[in-house]
Amino acid sequence: MPHAISTDSLVDMPTPSPRRSRGGRAAMQVRRGTGAGTAVNPLHVPYITRGIPTHDIASEEGLDAIIATADRILAEIGIEFREDPETVRLFQQAGGKAREVGPEAWNVTFEPGLIRGLLATAPAEFTQYARNPAKSVRIGGKSMVFAPAYGSPFVMDLDKGRRYGTIEDFQNLIKLAQSSPWLHHSGGTICEPTDIPVNKRHLDMVYAHMRYSDRAFLGSITAPERAEDSIEMCRILFGAEYVDSHCVIMGNFNSTSPLVWDGVSTRGIRAYAAAGQGSIHLPFLLGGAVSPLTMPGAIAQCLAESMVGCALTQLVRPGAPAILGSFLSSMSLRTGSPTFGTPEPALGSLVMGQIARRLNMPLRCAGNFSTSKLPDAQAMTQSMMSMMSAVNGGANFILHSAGFLDGLLSMSYEKLMLDMDMCGALHAWLKGLDVNEDTLAFEALAEKGPGEHMFGCAHTLRHYETAYWDSGLDDNDTYETWSEAGGVDAMTRANRAWKDVLANFEAPPLDPGIDGALCEFIARRKSEMADAWY
Repeated sequence: MPHAISTDSLVDMPTPSPRRSRGGRAAMQVRRGTGAGTAVNPLHVPYITRGIPTHDIASEEGLDAIIATADRILAEIGIEFREDPETVRLFQQAGGKAREVGPEAWNVTFEPGLIRGLLATAPAEFTQYARNPAKSVRIGGKSMVFAPAYGSPFVMDLDKGRRYGTIEDFQNLIKLAQSSPWLHHSGGTICEPTDIPVNKRHLDMVYAHMRYSDRAFLGSITAPERAEDSIEMCRILFGAEYVDSHCVIMGNFNSTSPLVWDGVSTRGIRAYAAAGQGSIHLPFLLGGAVSPLTMPGAIAQCLAESMVGCALTQLVRPGAPAILGSFLSSMSLRTGSPTFGTPEPALGSLVMGQIARRLNMPLRCAGNFSTSKLPDAQAMTQSMMSMMSAVNGGANFILHSAGFLDGLLSMSYEKLMLDMDMCGALHAWLKGLDVNEDTLAFEALAEKGPGEHMFGCAHTLRHYETAYWDSGLDDNDTYETWSEAGGVDAMTRANRAWKDVLANFEAPPLDPGIDGALCEFIARRKSEMADAWY
């Protein structure tokens, strides 16, 4: 296996020969920017600006009770910090009470309101800048950002089945996400490239985001030195002075539930915050295992753990971007298996949205979650339940927007395509309805009068290309037409679509001098350490 990336090892796919011009629906989708593999997309926006109200289900009294319970957890039970005395010192200095509970382990309690007070300097909204300025994203307020799924050790497609991810898969998935007009962010560990040593793969992953995408992305969080490498690579890409005053990278950090923050995470959080970069603070709560079965209790625990992570960033550098995180999941009480896409966590996401707005903080929650083992009906129904809770609840950053399968153990090529298509529908949903004289369309009825169709009227001709969202993957033909064309199902259409996108992919331009400097940095860092596979 190579010990360093060279530009020769990351050659783009060949540019296809010119095709004959296409007519009909395919040509319409290219003009409108709705097709699954659209390269030019006039409808593309760098992020969504919500045009519909949030769905608020908890009463003010209910929110008060949940926040009071989170305060009580922090005051009476506390948070355990491991292997990071500097973080303990920072919290003690801010008013926390610490006691040693084991070797390199401290329990810290906080008076009610102390942690929420520390969050006052965290920005309610911020921009994560992309190397293509037109694709920078706004996070917080009415803004919403979709990013692909994160963290799967396996990948899956209809041709090769389920297998461990490789750097080729990692690059392919970034290319597919980059090609979609319906995602806004390149994500992070889109799958684990298990063919590269554990202690070196972060370099290849961050480089792949920089090379094959011009969108914002997430850096490494698996060790503090890997976080530092990710930030240093951004200094090469953007310039050190620019990075010091702009958020260009974020880390996605998990607490160790229940009620533990380990030193790997807290030192990584401190590294990102010290550099003025963003971080997401996410408990992974499985009801009945590491959190209460009942959703209000799980929400209170989630809030306590996430607020502490966010507060740490403000102790390091007041004003550093921080995102409140919520990952609520249920479980099958008959088998003990995690379940995703169920209604109770969806309700929890709605309530977390209300709490985030009360705290005036950006929120990451939910996504296209599923425990299905194929990109089938179960996968999409579970995904819709979960994803709708995020968009209706007012989440600002939705990391698992596409590709999530098998309870997050597998990243699916086909589900990535299906989910991205559904994200296109959500763009239309979140836009809402603009009620004006033109959309009320009195003229459409008046032009020809009762009993006459409106196919050729002026209002129809003016709006027919833009009135409805048009799926790039759905088949809406008659049964007979569909059957005569081979009776192809959605999974197979998605399989064909991702192959077509990869065959036509062209990487966004990257300055050769910057590219060379990145490759030199990666080669040097890899030469400084022996391979570690565990």
